[in-house]
Amino acid sequence: MWDSLLVDCRIATMEPLPGNPLGLIENGAIAIQDGRILRVGKRTELAGFRAKEVVALGGAWVTPGLVDCHTHLIFGGTRADEHAMRRAGATYEEIAKAGGGIASTVKATHAASTDQLLASAAYRLDALIKGGVTTVEIKSGYALDVEGEIRLLRCAAALAASEAVRIVPTLLALHALPPEYRDRRDDYVAMIADKLIPRAARERLATSVDAFCENIAFTPQEVERIFNAARANGLPVRLHAEQLSNQNGAALAASYKALSADHLEHLDDAGAKAMAKAGTVAVLLPGAFYALQETRKPPVAVLRKHKVPIAIATDCNPGTSPMLSPTLTMNMACTLFGLTPEEAVAGMTINAARALGLAHEVGSIAAGKAADLCVWRIENLSELGYWMGLPGPERRMFGGTDA
Repeated sequence: MWDSLLVDCRIATMEPLPGNPLGLIENGAIAIQDGRILRVGKRTELAGFRAKEVVALGGAWVTPGLVDCHTHLIFGGTRADEHAMRRAGATYEEIAKAGGGIASTVKATHAASTDQLLASAAYRLDALIKGGVTTVEIKSGYALDVEGEIRLLRCAAALAASEAVRIVPTLLALHALPPEYRDRRDDYVAMIADKLIPRAARERLATSVDAFCENIAFTPQEVERIFNAARANGLPVRLHAEQLSNQNGAALAASYKALSADHLEHLDDAGAKAMAKAGTVAVLLPGAFYALQETRKPPVAVLRKHKVPIAIATDCNPGTSPMLSPTLTMNMACTLFGLTPEEAVAGMTINAARALGLAHEVGSIAAGKAADLCVWRIENLSELGYWMGLPGPERRMFGGTDA
């Protein structure tokens, strides 16, 4: 006897079928056993089986639980003052050079106690959960030293232990250069490569290593050193690439078979082609594009041409994407970047799972996967990318349990 059976629903499985790229099922049913999906199909295909609980959903849409594959959720303070500066015309680079930007968040993060960091992060995480997120990636990166970065990764682990959500911790190893290393860049990169990455790997605190490859951040050569350290310690890599300029970071990431390259406003054809060959997912971040009032959009047509999987994420962070709504992210991806509603849904489910190396576990509704589901009281699936900030699902299931 099954634990539960969801019936009278329309299902976006995100498992492609011939002529049906989202694997849509009308009058569907989902059987759940021990927190995992046992069977999914039309109601008639599951007739005759018994379950402890049968839940009729009244024609609602069921999607996989949403996957937010790029966030900087743990930090001290806010940067609301920079919002005002930006409205007055200051650029991202000007704010950073004036001592704002990441440096100000690093200062606030060091000043905050661990309990304060956890409390503020839990508040933000709760908003994502209410919006339908069941898997969320959390990066470190706001400490810029070994002990501080380890503390942030431990905070992510603590959140995973206390919330009904899957946390995917990422070591953002190269985020910004601390002022004290301004004239000793090599020493800083060496510390990260030789001390921080091995320790994070040894203590199993991170599932991947990330870096910021940009003209105001780190060079491709410095990133490559970090990627080599990650590879030596058995960790896959990701990269903030081509956000403000083309540093050929996407091609570099692809050469290391990176899980993802993120932002990509300045991506060129060669970079997209390299990503396609490597299986590297493109993660687009419309919240940052919006907050920074950028005008150059990611080359979605180029990504489509090369069949690069497109994911989207909130990029929740205090300075350039104070975004806490996954559904608004989907709307922005459609409105600002020209994604179709179907691409937006895939971007926050199966393709986001691919960007985290978790497509075998989450991101679609298929036998054997975790029963992480969202029930939406909408008439058409495209409404997820239509409403501006849809409050969230009517029902959210994590591991087969309402949460």
